[in-house]
Amino acid sequence: MTDIQAAISAAASGMRAQTVRMRIAAENVANANSTGDTPTEEPFRRRIPLLESTTLTSGAQGVRVRGAAFDMSNFREEYNPSHPAADETGYVRLPNIDTLVEMMDLREASRAYEANLNMIEAARTMTNRALDLLRR
Repeated sequence: MTDIQAAISAAASGMRAQTVRMRIAAENVANANSTGDTPTEEPFRRRIPLLESTTLTSGAQGVRVRGAAFDMSNFREEYNPSHPAADETGYVRLPNIDTLVEMMDLREASRAYEANLNMIEAARTMTNRALDLLRR
C-alpha cells in the first residue's frame, strides 16, 4: 500500500470517528429534556464517545471508536411539582446535558470531519497529478 493510500485510510478512519461523535452529540441534544416516568427512575444520562489511536491495515495510525461512556456528573434539578416524575419536594431530575456544550462538540466534530475530507481530496489531487505526468 502506498503512502497516499495510507493517508486516505487514516483520514477515512477519522471521518468514521467524527461521524460517531456527531451522532452521540445529536442523541444527547435530542434527549436534553427526557425525564424518567417516575420520581425513582433516572432521566437520560449524557454519553461521551471514547476514541483511541489504532494501527490500520495500511500501517498508518488512525482512530477508532472504542464505545461510549456515561457521563456520571449530577443530574440537573428543576422545581415542577405537577410533573409525574417530581419527587416529594416537587423537584424533577433532568438529564446532565448542557446543549451549548453538545453544540460545541458537534461543531468541533464537524470541523474535524471536514479536515479529514480535505486530506482525502488532497491525496486524490496528488494522485491525479502524478497520473497526468505519467501520461505525457
